This record gives sequence, structure tokens and C-alpha cells, in this order.
Amino acid sequence: MKAVLTRVSSAKVTVAGETVGEISCPETGGILALVGVGRDDAPEAWEVMVRKISELRILEGERSVLEVGAPVLLVSQFTLLGRTAKGRRPSWSDAAPGDVAQPVIEKIAVGLRELGITVEQGQFGAMMEVSSVNMGPFTVLVEA
Repeated sequence: MKAVLTRVSSAKVTVAGETVGEISCPETGGILALVGVGRDDAPEAWEVMVRKISELRILEGERSVLEVGAPVLLVSQFTLLGRTAKGRRPSWSDAAPGDVAQPVIEKIAVGLRELGITVEQGQFGAMMEVSSVNMGPFTVLVEA
């Protein structure tokens, strides 16, 4: 499992012109989490991802989402698992199929919410437009 975590002052996801998820947090910042689920991920990888999203000290003042009560916009992003070592076309064979990935993304959302974190989400499997206003910019790649 891979994720790109970006500190944002705001972010939103639209599908067919309709907003399906949005966060705004201009003072403390929040996290836009693009998460790709891998075909060979360990069963507990989602728990590791919940911990990293909630506890990494990447917000202003080296604080975490949990420490400041910041929101998270969680978006499934299978393309993070693309392999580009050979040829000109990425291979998606490392990405989990939708029927496997979708429940994992939901587990991450539920796990974050159980910690008291406000979670907005994209729409799994849809053609989404993701927009964000990055703070810093500050972006990290996380693997679980």
C-alpha cells in the first residue's frame, strides 16, 4: 500500500461537476491522502496506514492530524502502484482489483473516524477531479 500525503489548507473532489468530498482548514492545515492498495498488501496494512495518516507530524509546528483535530480527504488512487521501469506505458499489475481495494479504503476511513478524525472521501472507481491548495508545499510518500 502506498499513499501520498499532502498538507493542504483546502481540498475537494468533484465527480461529474458535483462535489463529493471537501475539507477546509486554513489555520492548521489538513491532509489530502491519495491511497493506492496493492495486490500483495499484508492484511494489517490498512491499520498501518491509519496510524501514519493520523500520527505523522507533518502539519504546521510538526504536529499530527490527531494533535490538532485536522480533517482528512481520503481518495483512492490505484495509479500509485503503477510500475514504469520498462516501456512507455505503466503497468497496473501491482494494484489490487476494485473488489479488493474498495473495502480496504473503507477500513481506512472507518479507522480514522474511530479516532475522532473528520474524514471526507472521493468516490471509489469514479473519474474524479481532485483540487487542493497545498501548504508549504509539504508532501510525503508513505508505504505500509
